[in-house]
Amino acid sequence: MSFVPRQDPAESEQTVPDRPSSMDPQELGFTPKGPIGWLAPLLLLSTGLRALLAILFGAYLDKRELQNALDDDVFDHSATADGDLWLDYVADLGDGFDATYSMAHLLARPELEVDGDLLPRGRLLLMGGDQVYPLASGDGYENRMKGPYRAALPEAPAGEPRPTLFALPGNHDWYDGLTAFLRLFARRKDGHIGGWRTEQRRSYFAVKLPANWWLFAVDEQFGAYIDDPQLLYFERAAEGIGPDDRVVLMTPSPTWVKAADAPEEYDAVDYFIRTILAPTRAHVRVLVSGDLHHYARYSGEDRELITCGGGGAYLLGTQNLPDELTVPPRETLTRSKSRSRTYQLAERFPDAATSRKWGWGVFHRLPRRNAGFATMLGIIQTLTMLAMAGAGAASQGGSIQRLFTIPLVLMLVIIMAATILFAQPPGASSPKHVRHWILGILHGFAQIALAVGGTYVWLRLEFRLWEWPGPLVVAAVAYGPLIAVLATQLTAVYLLIAASFGVNHNELYAGQGIEDGKSFLRMHIDADGTLTIHPIGLRKVCHEWVPDPTGTPASPWLRPKTPLDPHRIEPPIKVAGPRAPRP
Repeated sequence: MSFVPRQDPAESEQTVPDRPSSMDPQELGFTPKGPIGWLAPLLLLSTGLRALLAILFGAYLDKRELQNALDDDVFDHSATADGDLWLDYVADLGDGFDATYSMAHLLARPELEVDGDLLPRGRLLLMGGDQVYPLASGDGYENRMKGPYRAALPEAPAGEPRPTLFALPGNHDWYDGLTAFLRLFARRKDGHIGGWRTEQRRSYFAVKLPANWWLFAVDEQFGAYIDDPQLLYFERAAEGIGPDDRVVLMTPSPTWVKAADAPEEYDAVDYFIRTILAPTRAHVRVLVSGDLHHYARYSGEDRELITCGGGGAYLLGTQNLPDELTVPPRETLTRSKSRSRTYQLAERFPDAATSRKWGWGVFHRLPRRNAGFATMLGIIQTLTMLAMAGAGAASQGGSIQRLFTIPLVLMLVIIMAATILFAQPPGASSPKHVRHWILGILHGFAQIALAVGGTYVWLRLEFRLWEWPGPLVVAAVAYGPLIAVLATQLTAVYLLIAASFGVNHNELYAGQGIEDGKSFLRMHIDADGTLTIHPIGLRKVCHEWVPDPTGTPASPWLRPKTPLDPHRIEPPIKVAGPRAPRP
């Protein structure tokens, strides 16, 4: 097993461009992007196809097997001047500029004042997955992640050890088979993102930390399995771990939460703990993940399970989180699973009441954030109305009636199929698959009822009697926009109702694109081995930025016009280390 020691900051120089004096992309070197409209029809189609291809052909695109030819270094960050170490964790960050840069700006500050305490910047920055949305690409990483973080910390701080960045891929990083991810985070030369140095050579990594703490970051590739080269890598890394050591385990997804509905979700993580870490007799004290875009902590007798996916992507409400988890779930089919333990929900951000309040914002945010989605609904409703009106006019029978009946049937089939697919019914083995079908079908009937009502009104207007193409023009110019608004509001009602049953909960918030309610973790390993976790929340992100062309080389290029106001989500979480008594 080899260790890669930390380098002196003077050993890796970089050329920093002139500081920008405006938000002009030509000066910044990247194009700040707005938040993604997640219900845009083309985005839904392309993301769905990418996800389908990744599922069908993921084994052929899986580059983890090829990574066996890359360096297998275990990184040593255990030697520090004071015997302690600060490190930061952020996940789900590569969305709109304002939210992503707000978090990057906080992470890049030399120290952060939170509720009267000064918390130094982490010597390590851990990115927990989904560093770019919606699809991995070179331009996507440049504009949605690398550019904002370079602007927040353009150059390594003078006179200080250079901070190091490690990144774990999430499902969106995987949509191109990790090609763009490895090019950005696993470069052998010029490995830096602004003032942060990159060290990793693979999509997974192990880091030795001070006071007998270790960090293991596991790449699950859509939760399917852990590849053999990765297991061999971690087996070699575990040779340096003993019974007095403590482990922080990073995973791409909080499978302990998802296993409440799908018990098999946690199998890969449990297998890793049983086969790699359990033989060392080390204690896995913290599991941390992103993927769900909020903060939630489940606490057990000797382990903390933390979800912290508030790095920049749309907020996901917490009102549907279970109050208690059994991990591993007793329903899993794994015969040699670890002993099941019970974990209680200790804290969440935003809280359930705030999440429900923000959920009601779907009525005004859904059409505003997703104009293409509203347009699609308007087109489908207008075509359905014209087919119904034509069928009614052709009630005398004959070929004309058949001409209009065929497209009407087609439109009804399209509406029902689309609403059922939108409800995302799981497999028949899932205990909750029936509710997805029922809600999807009810949503389809509701949209058809709206079309019937629109047809009823249309047939009582004189527009329909005008010479062709007059009725078609009126339908496109007047009826289409109006019915689009009504269909979108009907969809909003459906999302609110369905989310209360655990269906389309993600879509309720993805369609709104809420940028506020962000979070990250600032962690501190003390010299005595105590790990203190500070969950940092940001209720409001900044939307107005002021260039700072005269700042120091390491100061951010853009400053918030209104100061950011971070706060502690909950009191610091103390995790006893190998040299500290348990609380």
